[in-house]
Amino acid sequence: MITTDISLIRERLNQGELIGLPTETVYGLAGSAFNEQAIQKIFQLKNRPTCNPLILHTHCISEVSKFVKEIPPNAMKLAEAFWPGPLTLLLPKKSIIPHSVTSGSHLVAVRIPNHTVTLSLLKQLEFPLVAPSANPYTRISPTNSKMVYDYFGDALPCILEGDICSKGIESTIVGFHENTPIIYRQGAISIDAIEFIAGKSKVQATKKEKVTTPGMSPMHYAPKTKFCIVDSVLDFIYENRALKIGALTLGNLEVNLPNTTNINLSIAADLEEASTNLYKSMYELDSMELDCIIIEQFPEIGIGKSLNDRIIRASYVSI
Repeated sequence: MITTDISLIRERLNQGELIGLPTETVYGLAGSAFNEQAIQKIFQLKNRPTCNPLILHTHCISEVSKFVKEIPPNAMKLAEAFWPGPLTLLLPKKSIIPHSVTSGSHLVAVRIPNHTVTLSLLKQLEFPLVAPSANPYTRISPTNSKMVYDYFGDALPCILEGDICSKGIESTIVGFHENTPIIYRQGAISIDAIEFIAGKSKVQATKKEKVTTPGMSPMHYAPKTKFCIVDSVLDFIYENRALKIGALTLGNLEVNLPNTTNINLSIAADLEEASTNLYKSMYELDSMELDCIIIEQFPEIGIGKSLNDRIIRASYVSI
């Protein structure tokens, strides 16, 4: 059920149930961070490995302090600059946070979402929420309530309506080593923006084996349809005219050819707009029974680096 009734959502969460949670990044599959049954339901419903940690969501920095031992100076600079917003910080957890949330790590991933409805809900709860993306593991993250319902149907009792997720991709995850920022997942806040506040950073590579923080799996964000990064959309279409192709394009590149469906992510070549539209456009093409979905890499500037990270991981199964 998709609803705008926050009191109903609050009641379901208090009962240990899961809900679909809108944020500015993507929709989350949310439950109480202090309810072990709810935590396990998240892993089960998503088919997510329990070794892949969850992100804690709360509504203000003073609340964060209840759950972590400390917020290092550089972490506090980033928090003050970007919270509420699409920033997740890895911080040393207090014992109040269950090991199942962090997959046994001494660090907990925590953020304050910048979404009016969700912040209102979080302020009414006596516990923080854990909320990975509301999709089956490795599939396209949902950016509207319909996508969440399509994925889970009545297996998810309530989905809180919150309109389109404005950022369209996940939060940037930042940890620290001796006060140096470590980017564990590129996201809606660019590396340049992080470094402007906290100084030079390091980008942690994704891992094929043990995943120690959220956002480290190399295969993610993928449609069921074969997803390919190509040097030239037009060349690929001309060379594969027998295929039914979905093309994601940017700027003034428009494709009007038989057997090809084109969605332009931003006619103005605006990377922020492209970010908002990426997942919902991938999802739309994925529903069309195409032979493949193709895209060119984004410019390696600003949030373009994060978008390239997403499409590379989405194409992982096709490499």
